[in-house]
Amino acid sequence: MPTIQVLDSHVADLIAAGEVVERPASVAKELMENAIDAGASKVTVEISHGGLTFLRVTDDGKGIPAGELKTAFLRHATSKLRTAYDLEAIGTLGFRGEALAAISAVSRVEVMTRTADAPLGASLSLEGGVPGEVEEAGCPLGTTMVVRDLFYNTPARLKFMKKDSAEGAAVFAVVQRVALSHPEVSVKFIRDGKQELLTPGDGALQSAVYAVLGRELALGFREVKCGGEGVKVTGFVSQPACCRASRNWQFFFVNGRQVKSRLLMAALEQAYQNQKMVGKFPACVLHVEVKLSQVDVNVHPAKTEVKFGSEREVFNA
Repeated sequence: MPTIQVLDSHVADLIAAGEVVERPASVAKELMENAIDAGASKVTVEISHGGLTFLRVTDDGKGIPAGELKTAFLRHATSKLRTAYDLEAIGTLGFRGEALAAISAVSRVEVMTRTADAPLGASLSLEGGVPGEVEEAGCPLGTTMVVRDLFYNTPARLKFMKKDSAEGAAVFAVVQRVALSHPEVSVKFIRDGKQELLTPGDGALQSAVYAVLGRELALGFREVKCGGEGVKVTGFVSQPACCRASRNWQFFFVNGRQVKSRLLMAALEQAYQNQKMVGKFPACVLHVEVKLSQVDVNVHPAKTEVKFGSEREVFNA
């Protein structure tokens, strides 16, 4: 019988990366969430070859102090939690402290960053999770993350990647969802040198809906608002005549976090009973706000699923 032994730290990092980083879209999601948590008002995502060979996320957020740059890439290193009590009311998009470590373990990463109180920025390169030296660099306020050659050291994962067009489309879908979740942030997406999305970042959800989903779909929406004691729902839903052939146009956000939720999906579709054509599904962009203590976001490594404290209250709202 084989002996039990502790995994090598590099192997452990690769396993953790498998939970968080499935494809280039996962990288874009994690880096954009970090940018928003850093208070960015503008976020730009650029990719080449579907994001596998090159993915860059640039923001104008607070930046990372030079002395903390290497620490940011350690597993379970985060600025967003301090004690176990903080887990009971998470108000940030990221909190697990795994994203940067997981991304750097399976790629070549370059980061340039500057904080408001620093005259010069700092840069750092990592390959397979191994950091070089932090160097001084001239750069604007905020952070630029460049991820190259994703899965270069895990060929078994690389062979499961789809064509560049499919991987690029998945990145674009992530960027769209982030733009809809935070209309106060101006989001730009560039694929192979061509700009495909730019949202105004004026804080109006309707502006983001127009920019992301297009005029035709936006015109078929009507605004909804519902404010209860513990649950508030705002956003847009399609009129019954404008329902779609799939659920791809249903976007749910809980406290600014994009989620997949059977509960919210069921509630939406029950509202359309006897009003829509058979085989058609309502479209929506709905923001649900609940007390931070009434939602558990720590139930999935990629943070795409949540648990509500009072499901009935949320369903009714």
